[in-house]
Amino acid sequence: MEAVLSDVVAPEDLKKFEKKYNNELLKGSVSKETKFEYAWCLIRSKYTDDIKKGVLLLEELVHKSSKDDSRDFLFYLAVANYRLKEYEKALKYIRTLLRNEPGNKQALELEKLIEKALKKGNAVVLDYTITLITA
Repeated sequence: MEAVLSDVVAPEDLKKFEKKYNNELLKGSVSKETKFEYAWCLIRSKYTDDIKKGVLLLEELVHKSSKDDSRDFLFYLAVANYRLKEYEKALKYIRTLLRNEPGNKQALELEKLIEKALKKGNAVVLDYTITLITA
């Protein structure tokens, strides 16, 4: 699972899927598959703005899809928000997926990693607050 969270897209792959996405956009309609492929590349970028753009595309896909089709979109929204350190949002998306598929092992594993990161983040904030109060 850690590999999924830390995977970085090759620049040539990002360019290839961006070109495919933009070509379809110029023709007036982007297929669900192309939008997903491009979003998947964007959320694996090392640049925060790319990840945020990927999140927007995935959110569009979730809102336009059936519950059955939304699994991958929700999973990668959780991954993207984890990478952005938006752990509350990541948890929201992974728990939505788990409501639909309670036995999804990959989602359960990701949920544990998100909860761990959230607790770690809260501990750092608490340590900082205690330091400020006692100073």
